[in-house]
Amino acid sequence: MAKVLVLGGCGAVGSCAVRTLVPREEFSEVIIGDINSERAAGLVAEMASEKLRFERVDVSDRASIQGAVSKVDLVLNCTGPFYKFVKTILDVVIEAGVNYVDVCDDVDVTLDILDGLDEAAKSAGVSALIGMGSSPGVTNLLAKLAATTLLDETDSVDIFHAHGGEPFEGEAVIAHRFHCMSIDVPMYLDGELKYVKFFEPDGIALQQEVDFHRLGAGIRVYPYPHPEQVTIPRYLKLKRVTNKGTVLPAPYYELTKELCRLGFADRNPLKVKDCEASPYEFAVAYILARREEILKETDFGPQRGCVRIDVAGKKDGKPRTYRFSLASQSQALGEGTGIPAAMGAILMQQGKITAKGVYPPEAGVDPADFIGLIGQVTSLKKGGASFEGVLVESIDADGNIERVEM
Repeated sequence: MAKVLVLGGCGAVGSCAVRTLVPREEFSEVIIGDINSERAAGLVAEMASEKLRFERVDVSDRASIQGAVSKVDLVLNCTGPFYKFVKTILDVVIEAGVNYVDVCDDVDVTLDILDGLDEAAKSAGVSALIGMGSSPGVTNLLAKLAATTLLDETDSVDIFHAHGGEPFEGEAVIAHRFHCMSIDVPMYLDGELKYVKFFEPDGIALQQEVDFHRLGAGIRVYPYPHPEQVTIPRYLKLKRVTNKGTVLPAPYYELTKELCRLGFADRNPLKVKDCEASPYEFAVAYILARREEILKETDFGPQRGCVRIDVAGKKDGKPRTYRFSLASQSQALGEGTGIPAAMGAILMQQGKITAKGVYPPEAGVDPADFIGLIGQVTSLKKGGASFEGVLVESIDADGNIERVEM
């Protein structure tokens, strides 16, 4: 039987992936590869499974990655920030000839590994599925499903996501948000790839208020530099692909956004009296300290999240939009990303993802296989989670909405 290594298996995303994989028959052993031995011990005790064990892995140390990867059949990488670690991790995995799945959501490094490591993976006979989370991941697959099965012509894919209230956040999460606000944001508009800046007028113009299933109406979302805007047009003929999101509660995201706008993402050290620290180090500490206070001040309650995908085009010569919503009232980033990642690993081990090379979900995963697995994995969830699967709505030209069974 196969062994799977979950890098970052103690984190919000990785731990949900671990909980999804342990009950499955595809893997005889699930290994938590992480640097946090205390948190790993807690997860192992919670799961109480002979299949689960911990191995200390430092993803900043190539030798440490090599030692862990050499013992397994498949690697599921949930370690961020991906722009910092993914190229080294994937390079080591390819060298070892091991199959691979990740949840990489950094668009710049996605392009690097798609263009820079694809040939090496093909030569090594490695299947490397990247961006198999919520956004990217589920978003890509549902866009592909609508474009290839439900619509006769497809014009646009608009992706929206919101989440918040996770039990914990760390520096990597804040670093990722600063990164997303600091780099040029790709948007596929009017049939061509364009770049906007988060804090400039072109980026501000793309902000909008969106209604989310189970989260509420009129939630403001912002341009996000996720990979879908770059990868989906490679495989589907479209005029527009956009991606916008936010973090809840709104005052928490506003704090992060404002500190980034003021330059606190700067990692160059400053001397303050007898101490030396960078604006970035201060900002991370301050944001994480204020987070708990904001959650209490807003009476936010349990973690929750939703991703929505609107795919518009024509059916039988008439305008038609399919809206997909994946919502949870008890889980957010962790469950929404960790479960699809685990499903990617399961499908690969089942032999349903076989292409060699480095590719995104829409290039190597059959949406029908993914949808068929949803009920199986969500029925195994623990801890009172309320992930509801996929809500599908069909919207005609007059705005009439019909719920569609899948």
